[in-house]
Amino acid sequence: MWKKSMLIAGVVAMSISVFAGCSSNAGQGSGGGNGSGLSGEIKIDGSSTVYPISQAVAEEFMKENPGVNVTVSQSGTGGGFEKWAKKETDLSDASRPIKDDEKAAAEKAGRKPVEIPVAYDGISVVVNKKNNFVDNLTFDQLKKIWEPNSKVKTWKDVNPKWPDKPIKLYGPGTSSGTFDFFTEKVVGEEGKSRTDYTQSEDDNTLVQGVAGDEFALGYFGYAYYEENKDQLKVVKVDGGKGAIEPSQDTIRDTSYPLSRPIFVYADQNDLKKKEIQEFLKYYLTVGKELVSEVGFIPLPDEEYKKGLDQLQSK
Repeated sequence: MWKKSMLIAGVVAMSISVFAGCSSNAGQGSGGGNGSGLSGEIKIDGSSTVYPISQAVAEEFMKENPGVNVTVSQSGTGGGFEKWAKKETDLSDASRPIKDDEKAAAEKAGRKPVEIPVAYDGISVVVNKKNNFVDNLTFDQLKKIWEPNSKVKTWKDVNPKWPDKPIKLYGPGTSSGTFDFFTEKVVGEEGKSRTDYTQSEDDNTLVQGVAGDEFALGYFGYAYYEENKDQLKVVKVDGGKGAIEPSQDTIRDTSYPLSRPIFVYADQNDLKKKEIQEFLKYYLTVGKELVSEVGFIPLPDEEYKKGLDQLQSK
């Protein structure tokens, strides 16, 4: 079974194809994963947040279906939808719902988007482990830091009691669904942000940046904080109802103000392809057990059942 340390540490390349030839009984009766001669190729791209889940599911699925090759890449939610609309990929990982223009582009190409929720995530605001002055940040403070043309250059600019030391900022690039969600929730308008920060679609790059700078601040998916908590400090966020720390419980009950569902998108027409249909069934059955193993929060069982029912109805 998957271990988080093995998984997250391996997210270095922007594209990875995982091959496995072992057999297992984990997927028996799941609608896939019984090694019954299934074959084909499935290409997945999109969100770096959802990437660890899809990578884990892909490897386990291929162990039980060695005739199917599943390739998982990460170019950001927006980049993934662009490739999907061009029919360069079969499934698109997304850390936010598809936008109207993305949906229109997909439909123009003959795709019929089917949204499949797969887990919960909570965008985590983090500082360096040595930071001993920041425990909480309000939405107003985060907006002051991250809004376009921000005047914040030092920690003292945020709170006069904090050190007069420059803030080194790390965050996702503009193709990221995490960027879209964070800017909409915190800045108040999707896609609006200061630009003088270190951007990357690879969350491990952001982890390493914050971990290597005593006065850094960054944000990314909860699983990446959870895996690297020995070198990062998570900040409680106050969205108006008090400062809340992201955790399995606060993300699940959405009391943490930066909680969100994450998705996989499929083309309704492609659900007729046996390998895609069986992979998605596997994702929502055996795969839901892998969600926790890679640091995310599973949906309620009834939500996975709704997903399976949706696949059946489509």
